[in-house]
Amino acid sequence: MPTGRRLRCVADETNGRTLPATSWAVLGLLSFGEELSGYDLKKWSDRSLRFFYWSPSFSQIYGELKRLEKAGYASSRLVAQETGPRDKRVYRITGEGMAAVREWARETPVDPPVLKHGPMLRLWLGHLLEPEQMREVLHRQQEFAEEMRLRAVADAQSAQDGPGWAYPALTLTWAERYYASERDLAAAMLDDIAALEDERERP
Repeated sequence: MPTGRRLRCVADETNGRTLPATSWAVLGLLSFGEELSGYDLKKWSDRSLRFFYWSPSFSQIYGELKRLEKAGYASSRLVAQETGPRDKRVYRITGEGMAAVREWARETPVDPPVLKHGPMLRLWLGHLLEPEQMREVLHRQQEFAEEMRLRAVADAQSAQDGPGWAYPALTLTWAERYYASERDLAAAMLDDIAALEDERERP
């Protein structure tokens, strides 16, 4: 079946809607060519996707896998386990799935990033807070950003050992730079708040 027709069929199977970006993200994880369990997909997404897009729960991952199987983009099988009471289900991308995710990556318009910045929303309401509360928000943001930066560095180093992970490693390098800038922006905002307080205290 031609890819375009197949994509229309997927839209019909999902109540007239095309697959959401989260489905393509899970299918993208499978596109690296390995058979992966839901646990594996969760681990991989936490080591790559979480830094710039999505940190899914297990229920979200399994929901997307069911959707992809229904669309014919993924297949699964049970693998006997030497230890543990139950067999493990592993998933693999199909030929149609590979063609579809390649078409999506190459031809679908890229959505611009939508920033939902909790600390800035809180500072936007700074007239309702005490100065020390605002500083505490920014200090927590600094700590969070530095923690994420260090995790991105560690995951980028381990990703370089995996076959086919050159581009995911590049996104982790981007994540390192992004969270470093978030850390530095929080420090700059602390200076801005101090300057604003000094200005208000002048006669």
